[in-house]
Amino acid sequence: MSHTYEPVTLTRDVIGILIPQGTKVELPEGANGAITQALGGSFTVQVEGHLFRIDGKDADAIGKEVVRGPDISPDASDEEIEKAMWDQMRTCFDPEIPVNIVELGLIYESRLERTDDGRRRAKIRMTLTAPGCGMGDILVDDVKTKVTAIPGVAEADVELTFDPPWDQSMMSEEARLATGMF
Repeated sequence: MSHTYEPVTLTRDVIGILIPQGTKVELPEGANGAITQALGGSFTVQVEGHLFRIDGKDADAIGKEVVRGPDISPDASDEEIEKAMWDQMRTCFDPEIPVNIVELGLIYESRLERTDDGRRRAKIRMTLTAPGCGMGDILVDDVKTKVTAIPGVAEADVELTFDPPWDQSMMSEEARLATGMF
């Protein structure tokens, strides 16, 4: 599901992230709203004229199923883990843009390394479409959460950078078509 307009009533109190400011707001049980976007396991919900991002772990609050993590063996090879990292990052979406952050060209680098004790650490460098985006910390946390949900990944270091600055040429052809940016 991507863009939609599905009426919902919150079944419990839930924390929503105000878009685009990135402020956490407690939305009360019984509030009426509508799902306007459902991508990557998180939801954009309009409540009282404002847009909020509801994390996938709280999907039950809007009557949806909580999304499970990736199904990969903890003893998978580094190559399998790296593929799973890219797959997980493709489930991360800006709540206002119906294109994942990989196709938007926001991931500058992603690699796996070993810690001193032999565990796996993901090292990711990423950017935002605009430096002042209030959702930046939310997107960084989303990447960390989804990558560390991969069995075998002990930690994730996600660095936010603006060098080089993002521009539309970094988008995949698919992303340009989806957003109408040619």
